[in-house]
Amino acid sequence: GTLMGLQTVTYLYSLPSLLQLPLSGVSKTFFIALQQVVKNTCFRGQPSVFFISLFFYPPEKGDFLALDLGGTNFRVLLVKVSDNGKQKVEMENQIYAIPEELMRGSGSELFDHIAECLANFLEKLGIKNQKLPLGFTFSFPCQQTKLDESILVSWTKGFKSHGVEGRDVVSLLRKAIKKRGDFDIDIVAVINDTVGTMMTCGYDDHHCEIGLIVGTGTNACYMEEMRHLELVEGDEGRMCVNMEWGAFGDDGTLDDLRTDFDREIDAGSLNPGKQLFEKMISGMYMGELVRLILVKMAKEDLVFKGHTTPDLLTTGHFQTSFVSAIENDKSVGLVSVEKVLRGLGLDPSGEDCVATQRVCQVVSTRAAHLCAATLVSVLRQIRDNKAAERFARRLHKMVRRLVPDCDVRFLRSEDGSGKGAAMVTAVAYRLATQHAERQRILDALRLSREQLLEVKRRMGEEINRGLAKESHDQATVKMLPTYVRSTPDGTEHGDFLALDLGGTNFRVLLVRVRGGKRRSVEMHNKIYAIPQEAMQGTGEELFDHIVHCIADFLEYMGMKGASLPLGFTFSFPCHQNKLDQGILLKWTKGFKATGCEGEDVVSLLKDAIHRREVREFDLDVVAVVNDTVGTMMTCGYEDPLCEVGLIVGTGTNACYMEEMQNVELVEGDEGRMCVNMEWGAFGDHGELDDFSTEFDRAVDDCATNPGKQRYEKMISGMYLGEIVRNVLLEFTAKGLLFRGKLSERLKTRGIFETKFLSQIESDRLALRQVRSILQHLGLTSSTCDDSILVKEVCSVVARRAAQLCGAGLAAVVDKIRQNRNLSKLKITVGVDGTLYKLHPHFSSIMHETVRDLAPQCEVTFLQSEDGSGKGAALITAVACRIRDAGQR
Repeated sequence: GTLMGLQTVTYLYSLPSLLQLPLSGVSKTFFIALQQVVKNTCFRGQPSVFFISLFFYPPEKGDFLALDLGGTNFRVLLVKVSDNGKQKVEMENQIYAIPEELMRGSGSELFDHIAECLANFLEKLGIKNQKLPLGFTFSFPCQQTKLDESILVSWTKGFKSHGVEGRDVVSLLRKAIKKRGDFDIDIVAVINDTVGTMMTCGYDDHHCEIGLIVGTGTNACYMEEMRHLELVEGDEGRMCVNMEWGAFGDDGTLDDLRTDFDREIDAGSLNPGKQLFEKMISGMYMGELVRLILVKMAKEDLVFKGHTTPDLLTTGHFQTSFVSAIENDKSVGLVSVEKVLRGLGLDPSGEDCVATQRVCQVVSTRAAHLCAATLVSVLRQIRDNKAAERFARRLHKMVRRLVPDCDVRFLRSEDGSGKGAAMVTAVAYRLATQHAERQRILDALRLSREQLLEVKRRMGEEINRGLAKESHDQATVKMLPTYVRSTPDGTEHGDFLALDLGGTNFRVLLVRVRGGKRRSVEMHNKIYAIPQEAMQGTGEELFDHIVHCIADFLEYMGMKGASLPLGFTFSFPCHQNKLDQGILLKWTKGFKATGCEGEDVVSLLKDAIHRREVREFDLDVVAVVNDTVGTMMTCGYEDPLCEVGLIVGTGTNACYMEEMQNVELVEGDEGRMCVNMEWGAFGDHGELDDFSTEFDRAVDDCATNPGKQRYEKMISGMYLGEIVRNVLLEFTAKGLLFRGKLSERLKTRGIFETKFLSQIESDRLALRQVRSILQHLGLTSSTCDDSILVKEVCSVVARRAAQLCGAGLAAVVDKIRQNRNLSKLKITVGVDGTLYKLHPHFSSIMHETVRDLAPQCEVTFLQSEDGSGKGAALITAVACRIRDAGQR
């Protein structure tokens, strides 16, 4: 009857599983009972199997220090981890006592003592002058926000040092070491002994994902899915959770299982009402529990002839080590049991010895049952976390090898708290080293404010060189006159045709412009494909195809035979001597049609019309423009302050209204003219070499135009994805990403599309969608950390592009301000391009850069709607207005 309450067992969950568990400090009987209970509990279900390769890739190596503080003694260890084809760990350690007055005295004195012992150990090994990474096993309940910071929640295990609870123990240790000044260390990680136990066994067996301590105290940890950890941001991957399960029951959950003996132990403890589960299980209390039972039985005349002794009545005199010795006694006459009892001043009979051994077994077995029941709930949680597909696949594989019951293997931890801390430190040190290397590589892509100011200054110099007649031919920024002398004033009206050629598609548009108070622009258009053979064939084939498309459009609109003013958006570098003429300087964007470079594209268009057997129409080509000028004109129709056009899409370019007196290639000093900068070529003479990286050079080397359009290749959508891909290749080659394993798809040039940058950096996307992009690239085993790093690379590359673009634009608006001798300029920039419009952060970073680098300019950004089509018609309308006014 006395023991009945102690023999109650509640099986909390049933879980079939093959899992390896590290244990520390378990007596033989307890160990056997714990195994049996978990097996019996799990036997009711079906077998399940799961493994996970966890912490150690690539293998850790090096020398590491470890501190192990969790009881009345603490240890300092030197752990040597090597990897000469086989993982190997060697350890040297020294045990130091912690006097009771320090355990319950000043916290600063406690940590001074620890620092003194650490110095002694380093001096003894002759390594005091080395700065080694250190892992700190601190086996008390702590709150962690990062690996090298741990806030003590509350002391346990008899410690009461004041001034420590609520503070970071790593900071206290660092302060104590700094106060000495005779050595230095790098504290990389702080863990508790349970995590250390798991990490120790994880080094030997990658299947280990639970740690269990059953010694002076008890605790467990396991690898939990991040999506279940609401205290930590992110939902990808897993994190080790320190359960601090010793406090289980503090809310009354275990009240119906606790006995009068448990309550008496709790009432006499240093922390009544706390750690109730630990007080029913751990070694610190097990001997005391046996003593209380023996006292009660003696008082009821059930043992020792009703006699007690002062030793039996004294708290703490029946040690937990006695329980292990008594349970292990298989001798005839139970010699060990009798020796223990006589040591307590008792004169036991043979029946007394048998009864005492039975009490020890019942107490130990209850502890094992309780421990196993809670452990089973952890096993169940892990099993339920497993993805069904992986679980089923591995279950099928292992069922053929296993009998259809449960086989839980327990792996004893060898020095989990010391060696484990070193293992955690080794992992953290390796991760810190890899992080530093990654940041070193990425730092080359990060631009300081001083560097951006220098880019702005050099762009300003090239602008002036391009405008000047003497230096124009040598300038990289060509500053081509467009002969567009005015922006819309609202009086334009009429029907106009527009052609838009700038990529693999070609558009024909009918644009109806209405002026006056109800001014409006109405558009009709049709898109036609440009076949590859026309892009890279002869010029005649290309322009014949364009004319065929125009004829088809006019017939489609019921305007066959019409002759309308036409604006031709021709988005390639051209030299213009007048508005209706454009001499093609060079093809870009994949076009290679022969017989066009150096020729007037208007003449090529008219020649193609004349080649048609039946001339259904004629064209009055009023203006040749590029898409950047069209963008400025479109926004200028909405906002009279718009005098700058910017394209940031597949390519990049800018234009603005320059004072005629500065445009030396055109006669006349009055008024203004829009200048097509063709700024994508900025840097072609080395202006950007000191800002360029190995990744930029790799992209340039493999481009169809190596050495050309260097600025564009650092900014535009056609190249950003390829820069990111080259960074990822470098990281992977150095083992910093994807575990050093490349996919064949990632090796393919152009496979990392620039749209991926926008998708990856989208604030609305979770990391799992980043993972889906990586899986599309053949990186099916990428991890959460890989996704985070890929996102960082995309962010750094896109940010640099936006800043470089902003620096160039700052040079433009400051030039306009200086031209007009203004202390403050208010101006609008018309912008178009998919990169600007679709990337979640590009526009805001670019705006911020312009504000910072051109503080005397108040710049408004206006997104263009169809600048290349509508803009060409508006330029034509403006030109017709000016022409008609001149004729009057």
